[in-house]
Amino acid sequence: MSQPDCCTIREARLADAPALRDIYAPYVEHTAITFEYTVPSVEEFAARMACVLNTYPYLVAKLPSTAPEAEDIVGYCYASTFKERAAYHHAVELSIYLRADMRRHGIGRLLYTKMETLLQRQGILNLNACVSFDVSGGHDPYLNNDSVSFHQRLGFKQCAHFTRCGYKFARWYDMVWLEKILAYPEKAPRFIAWPQLKAHLSI
Repeated sequence: MSQPDCCTIREARLADAPALRDIYAPYVEHTAITFEYTVPSVEEFAARMACVLNTYPYLVAKLPSTAPEAEDIVGYCYASTFKERAAYHHAVELSIYLRADMRRHGIGRLLYTKMETLLQRQGILNLNACVSFDVSGGHDPYLNNDSVSFHQRLGFKQCAHFTRCGYKFARWYDMVWLEKILAYPEKAPRFIAWPQLKAHLSI
């Protein structure tokens, strides 16, 4: 399906935490897309956002609202630390969540495309996604493999498969990792933290 008219991307603000938490909550409560059991509080969600924004971009997709000065946030994505050691500075893990009625409209692609551009400017070379995997052949009520297909359409390739490593809703789930290599230079570029980079951008 086509992208909704006037959908735009901007940097997330801590004030967005209630709206983003509302998008995330159904994934926790009704799906195995996230292995989290309990919906975080707004305060915890905002703290997680602040931690990301200290180093990486955090983006929201929004539609115009009928209310003056209001926004209709329909999805978000962010990058996070892949591993803590310094040698991993040029790799990140990506996460994305969309409001249920806004899936299959091209918003995920729009968010990831913008995110990829910003991460490249940070000096990121390797994008990774950790995705829960349905082994039931489409019969699991809490999970399908749409996320795997979404990442593959955007150029990610599966690089690992872990068996029965997640337990939720009284059943076991597999997990796969997918990666997208942006570049393989002989010498790694300088890593630029997001607060430093965004000072020179308009987003």
